[in-house]
Order: sequence, then structure tokens, then C-alpha cells
Amino acid sequence: MSYVLRAVSGDYQGAEDIVQETLVRAWRQRATLDPARAGPWLYTVAHNLIVSAHRRRDARPTEVSTIELDCPTRDDNLERVLQAWQITEALQELRAEHRAVIFELFYRRHSVSETADLLGVPAGTVKSRSFYALKALRQALEKRGVTSP
Repeated sequence: MSYVLRAVSGDYQGAEDIVQETLVRAWRQRATLDPARAGPWLYTVAHNLIVSAHRRRDARPTEVSTIELDCPTRDDNLERVLQAWQITEALQELRAEHRAVIFELFYRRHSVSETADLLGVPAGTVKSRSFYALKALRQALEKRGVTSP
């Protein structure tokens, strides 16, 4: 144990692991291991395990905390896709005339007067329908757990 402990620079747990592995290997070789030559054999096995552990440790990159890194996150638009899906479902709950006004005003980006001409209703009706449609849409989204900022 003292030989291994010195070789691993005082790492007691590492030394215990190496000594334990050395003794396990000796136990497996007990039928062929000559007791007169067991000492040098044990030192050789321990030395080889120390070298292997050192090489493994050097081959592994050092761990870096992700907190210290300023890694850019990939914007996969998942949040926007889920939000669009929830809005689409909520829009299905609206009355057809309310859905049509929302679609023309916010998706096709028409003005109130353009929407009124397209739907064949007065501009005041478009404003009224958009008010009540947005109110119903907000309630439908809140029912789904989507809250407005």
C-alpha cells in the first residue's frame, strides 16, 4: 500500500483501488502464482495498474463546468411551434365571423378598411368583432394555461 500511495502522489482512494485490483488479480492467479515470487509479481502488477490509471487520466479531457462557459443555445423554435399550435386550437373555438376577422387582420395583415371590404361588413363591425374575438381568444388560451406577458 505504501508503494502505491507514493506512486499516486498521496491519493489514498486511488491507491486503495489499485491495491484491491492487484490483490484480485493475484487471487485469480493463485493456482499458478509461486509464493516465492509473489512479491515481485505483485509490485509489477501494481506498477502496471498505476501506469494504466495515469494514462487513462491523461487521455481524458479535463471537465469544464458548463456554468463557466458562455455557450450559445440553438434556437430550434420549439417554443414558437408549441405556441402556434395552442393558438390554432384556441382559434377553432371562436365563432366563424370572429375567426375570419382575426385571420384577415393579424395573419394577412390587412387594415380594418381592407378587412371590411373583403368580408363585406362595415369597418365598425370589423373593430367590434376583433375586440370580442381577441377577448374570446385570450380566454381560450388562458383555459389552456397560456398566459399573456
